[in-house]
Amino acid sequence: PQDQRDHLFRFSSNDAYPPFPLWQVFHPAFWKANYADGAVFKDKIVIVGASSQIRHDFIVTPLNPTTPGPAVHLQVMAATEAHEFLRQTPTRVMLGLVLLAGIIGWGLIPFLRRPILSLFSLIAITVIYLAIARLAYDRSGFLLASVPVLSTLLLCGVSTLGIDYAIERMEKLRTRRTLERYVSKNLVKEILENPRGYYNSLTGSRMPATMLFSDIVGFTTLSEKADEKELVRQLNEYLTAMTEVVFQNDGTLDKFIGDGIMAVWGNVKSQGVAKDAKAAAHAALEMRRELLRLNNGWKMEGRMTLGMGIGINHGQVLAGNIGSQDRADLTVIGNAVNLAARLEGLTRIYGVDILVGTAAADLIRDEFHLRSVARAQVKGTTEPVDVFAIVDARNATLDQELLIWLETYEEGIRKFRDRDFTQAKILFSRFLEFYPDDSLAKMYLERSLEYEQTPPDKEWNAVEVFEKK
Repeated sequence: PQDQRDHLFRFSSNDAYPPFPLWQVFHPAFWKANYADGAVFKDKIVIVGASSQIRHDFIVTPLNPTTPGPAVHLQVMAATEAHEFLRQTPTRVMLGLVLLAGIIGWGLIPFLRRPILSLFSLIAITVIYLAIARLAYDRSGFLLASVPVLSTLLLCGVSTLGIDYAIERMEKLRTRRTLERYVSKNLVKEILENPRGYYNSLTGSRMPATMLFSDIVGFTTLSEKADEKELVRQLNEYLTAMTEVVFQNDGTLDKFIGDGIMAVWGNVKSQGVAKDAKAAAHAALEMRRELLRLNNGWKMEGRMTLGMGIGINHGQVLAGNIGSQDRADLTVIGNAVNLAARLEGLTRIYGVDILVGTAAADLIRDEFHLRSVARAQVKGTTEPVDVFAIVDARNATLDQELLIWLETYEEGIRKFRDRDFTQAKILFSRFLEFYPDDSLAKMYLERSLEYEQTPPDKEWNAVEVFEKK
C-alpha cells in the first residue's frame, strides 16, 4: 500500500514458511541433494535472518507467541503481494451496528416479557453475530466490529432485564401489600404466582361468589353505655379475630362496615362454587366458636360480652375495582350481595346466629346440618327464598338426640307450609318439650295456634315479606 497508513493482515502459523539452515546453502552436497541446485528457491522470495533461540528475534502474534522475525516479514510481504490485507468495519457502519444493538437490547426484553426467554434470546443473538463475524473474516478478510456491538447489546439487554425485574418486583410488593389487606398470605402467594385472574377481577367481570356478612348484635346500644377507649379496644380484638378466621378459610376481606364484616369467596381465587360456599360456612362456624372464646375471656375480665349475626348467600356478582378515580376498592355488587346483607339482619328476627340463602344451602347441605327457618322476601327482591340456619358441620360431634328431634321440627315446618296447622302445633310442641328455649319452634308454635284459630286466606304461601332492611 502507498497510503502510508497502518494495515492489518492475517497471520499464518510458523510452519507456513519453513526455515532452511543457511550453512546448507553453502555446502555443495546439501545444495545439490536438498535444494536441487537452487531449484527449490526458484521464483521465491527469500529472507535471510536469525531464527535461533539465542538471537531473541521473536514476535508475538495471535497464533504463536514465539514467531521468528523473518517469518513475520514473509507474512507481510505475502499479504502485500496478494493484496490480502484485512478490512475493518467503517466507522459509520460500526456506529449503525452499535445503535441497532442498543435498540434490540432495550426493546427485546419488554417485547418478550419473559426473563428466561429474553436471556436466551440475547445469548442466541450474540452467538449468531459471532458466527457471522467469523464467516466474514474467513471468507473475505473483513473484520466485523464485535466488541462494541456485542458490549452494547449485552449491556442494554441485561440492564433492561434488571430494570424490568426491579419494576416487576416493586409492583409485586405493592400488590402484595394491597392484597394482604384483603386475603391471607398463602392466598397472596398463589395470586402472585398466577396474577392473571386477579388482574382480570380488577377490570370488572361477572362471576359466581359466596358472600358473608357479620355484625355485632345491638352494638349501637352497647356503644352508648360503654367507655369509648375500652369499646374500641374490644371491637378491635373482635374484628382481628374474625378477620383471621376469614383468612384461614381462604376468604377475601371485602370491607369493614362499622362493627360489621363483609367477606367474599370466589372473587379473587375460586376453588369451585361448592368449595367456596363450604369455606364460607366453615368460616361462619369458626366465627361462632371464636366469639364464644372471646366472650369467656371478656367475662372473666369483667367486660361486656357480644352477640353476633351472620348472613351467607351465593350468586352471580359483578366484581371489580370500584370507586372514584382517587380511591377505589376491590369489591362485589349485585342482588346476591344485597340478599346476604339482608339475611344477616334477619338473624335478630328469628333468633339464630347464622342464616344462609337457598343457593348457598344447596351447595353446602351435604357437609352441614341445616335447619329450615322461613320463606322470606326481603326488601329489594321480587322473589322469596328459603332461608336456613346452620346447626353445625356433619363431621362435628353433635347430640344425636338433637338431630332426631330436628327431624320432628322439619316435619312441623312441612305441615305448617301445607296449612296443616293442627299437626304442626303438635310437632312443635313435642320439640319444645326437649328444647324449651328454642326461638324458632316457639315462633312456629305461636303461629300454628294463631292460624288454627284464624286460618290465613287462600293466597297464603308461608312467605314472609320484609319491607325494611
